[in-house]
Amino acid sequence: MSDIQANKGKELGIATTGAHYVRLPIKTRLITAGDDLMTLLREYAAPLLKPDDMLFVSEKIVCITQNRIVPIADIRTSLLARILSKRVRNHVGTPQFRGYGHGTAPAMQLLIEEAGSARTIFAAAVSAVTRPLGIKGAFYYLVGKQAKSIDCPMSYTIAPYTEYAKRAPLNPHGVAKAIKDAFGIDAAIVDANYRGAFSLGKSTQAISERFIREVLRDNPAGQDSEMTPFLIIRKTFV
Repeated sequence: MSDIQANKGKELGIATTGAHYVRLPIKTRLITAGDDLMTLLREYAAPLLKPDDMLFVSEKIVCITQNRIVPIADIRTSLLARILSKRVRNHVGTPQFRGYGHGTAPAMQLLIEEAGSARTIFAAAVSAVTRPLGIKGAFYYLVGKQAKSIDCPMSYTIAPYTEYAKRAPLNPHGVAKAIKDAFGIDAAIVDANYRGAFSLGKSTQAISERFIREVLRDNPAGQDSEMTPFLIIRKTFV
């Protein structure tokens, strides 16, 4: 553990409700669509695992290894995608800007394809009514976590992924359970950024969404060129 360093601007340790944890970011080489997730985990994470650890895996890396990435130039956007993307508040041109996200027509197009047009339109209508009342997040709650996880361009500043969008990962619960079967520890497939964190798949419901939000609240894996897609979560005693 002494050789593992926190990413820039982050800390290894964090306090959650009732406990302290270290989050060990596991640095890898550049991962491509030809890579196998389990092979990568055996190479980079397995040698560091202890029996009571948890392993959090970036959903972006799951998507890459499942070849769920799409060149932005290949996405044919619909009128609905172009209309809805213009209504996403991503604070472009302000100090609060952290990325375009679904504020691009290609990302919104993939979201629509994941959630379905009817569900997306319904979610947008509900959001239009509830947002002026101070109720935030209705759109993403209604389209679902799978659709919410779509991103364009991918949140890396590493070529070639700056030119790609990603779809939602396939069967993330199955992936998490396969990791537990292979390594004997609980796992979660997580989507984390500066806004917060949530799971797309877990090997056990004992890993609560509240815990994921708390232990990843500062996004310890980073959102830039860190290349630390695996996080070992280890309880400590202070």
